[in-house]
Amino acid sequence: MTRTALPRLSLALCALLTGSAALAQPAITELYFDTRTSFHQEVSGGQYNSQFTGDHFNLNIRGTLTDKLDFRVRQRLNKKVFDERNMFNATDFLYLRWQATPRLALTVGKNAVYIGGYEFDAVPIDVYYYSNFCNNLYQGFSFGVNAEYEFLPGQTLAFQVCNSPLSLGFQNLYAYNLEWFGRFTPWWSTLWSVNFVQDEFHRTVNYIALGNRLVFGGLALDLEWMNRAGAGQKAFYSDYTVISKLIWSVGKWNLCAKAGYDSNDAENVDALGRALDLAVAPGTKNVYAGCGVEFFPLPDRDRLRLHAVYFKSSSIGVDNFDIGITWRLDVIKRSR
Repeated sequence: MTRTALPRLSLALCALLTGSAALAQPAITELYFDTRTSFHQEVSGGQYNSQFTGDHFNLNIRGTLTDKLDFRVRQRLNKKVFDERNMFNATDFLYLRWQATPRLALTVGKNAVYIGGYEFDAVPIDVYYYSNFCNNLYQGFSFGVNAEYEFLPGQTLAFQVCNSPLSLGFQNLYAYNLEWFGRFTPWWSTLWSVNFVQDEFHRTVNYIALGNRLVFGGLALDLEWMNRAGAGQKAFYSDYTVISKLIWSVGKWNLCAKAGYDSNDAENVDALGRALDLAVAPGTKNVYAGCGVEFFPLPDRDRLRLHAVYFKSSSIGVDNFDIGITWRLDVIKRSR
């Protein structure tokens, strides 16, 4: 690049940033912080322990570059920022989305891995406890490219190629994901996916994840099933997770309950004795369950939430009880 080209480039950049070009003016439409803190108590082997904890502290940014280009960033400020295998370890979202046509959208950057199910899809700050599968994935957000096509109103197919959630960072390992964001009736919506995921031994494991949400007025019920199958697995239905969650909203209150079961037969190993499934270990028979209550004192439920939750997992054997608060600080909030 010549020296005379630099001022021209700077002028073009300034025009883009100030909106003096013919393109729509770039803008940040949302900038906010959200955080959750808890008083965590547990009983293990008859011994009681407690501590105040900071569970989440996130920076969230959404904005537009043009009327067809928008972006999103979510940075976890309380998570280890740099890992030698993954320098974007604390970044959930860092993507640019192009609305190519009214029905087709293309995305590039770091995004959630398109694995079906509402537990996996939920915003982490809203989840108090997870299944073994979700807990043990190396990364639930990774760099890649996505294409989403709305073939009917409320029916969208998405295809994604991204770094594998079973890789520790950037390891020449990929996942190929097909997900359906659908709806059978006004009260039944779906997050179904088929995934082919490479692990650190360059093997491929297949996921079939069927997430279903049934909503009847203030009552929401999630019913989920996932099957996992690696090459050489002895039986099809020998490595799976089932989850059920119920939320009943009454005025400013949510009454919540969730239970799940992770199972993987001990014989699901390869010829070298290595687990075919690196997220749920062979021999796992884990039951987890909990219940709780949420209270939203302000009209805008996103701004402030109080919670009290009990949960336990048979694989750990610890009784957990959390009392906490989640709140959000809007710095910028405007309509697009």
